[in-house]
Amino acid sequence: MPTQHGTMHASSNMPKRSAKKAAPETLKGWQQIADFLGEPQSVVQRWANEGMPVHKEGRFVSTSPDELNVWLGKESGKPVHAVTETTDLTAELKRGLSYVRDEQSRHTKVRAARSKLQKSKNAP
Repeated sequence: MPTQHGTMHASSNMPKRSAKKAAPETLKGWQQIADFLGEPQSVVQRWANEGMPVHKEGRFVSTSPDELNVWLGKESGKPVHAVTETTDLTAELKRGLSYVRDEQSRHTKVRAARSKLQKSKNAP
């Protein structure tokens, strides 16, 4: 309805935005798995043949987001988490930064140890 200033206000009859959908506990079918991973079905099927965890139920497949996250972490050698609409991005950023800092610290210690070892070999 127009107000005295001639602008329109949203009607209370307008549909409200629905809350964000939670990630399903079980991903059923190649399409849901592919959508979760953000990859084409052909890639997801190849990954399944290479060891990605899927459960075959007759001609159907299923898996869980948790199983995929664990598998992604093992495959990459780094902690990985596929982001969903309900993912706490702040917590994921903190987790990622903590991992990077730990890796940098570990590499710094390794370089220091190598340098010390090299100096002791070169000492008279």
